[in-house]
Amino acid sequence: MILISHRGNIDGKIPEYENNPNYIQAALELGYDVEIDLWVVNGVLYLGHDEPQYEITWEYFKDKVDKLWVHCKNIEALYFVKETKLHYFWHETDTVTLTSKNYIWAYPGKQPISGSIAVMPELENDNVLLCKGVCSDYIKRFK
Repeated sequence: MILISHRGNIDGKIPEYENNPNYIQAALELGYDVEIDLWVVNGVLYLGHDEPQYEITWEYFKDKVDKLWVHCKNIEALYFVKETKLHYFWHETDTVTLTSKNYIWAYPGKQPISGSIAVMPELENDNVLLCKGVCSDYIKRFK
């Protein structure tokens, strides 16, 4: 099963650390993939959930391309990632969305969907047995 840390969280939400490049790196070093939130504003790359917070450069991605799941937070971010090898997606409150690598990214409470990525299954006590992966603030519990 693919284990994806939600914004760098491993064992519960810590909003003040989410999307911080150091926090993400710590989750990667523990062996998890990480879902990150990407913004592009005036050609500058940022990480952050509700707004651009942490300025980054393309160099940030180079050794992490295969471990990041990039949630595009604005149209400019979507235009940027589609020209890269990054694994990305866009969604708001859709039941499911398809990632750039053809994974079904399923909103909480929509499981079971065979072969999908269950997002935050702890919120709705989703059955993840048929899933290809899980994205969670409590990803450590799925190991």
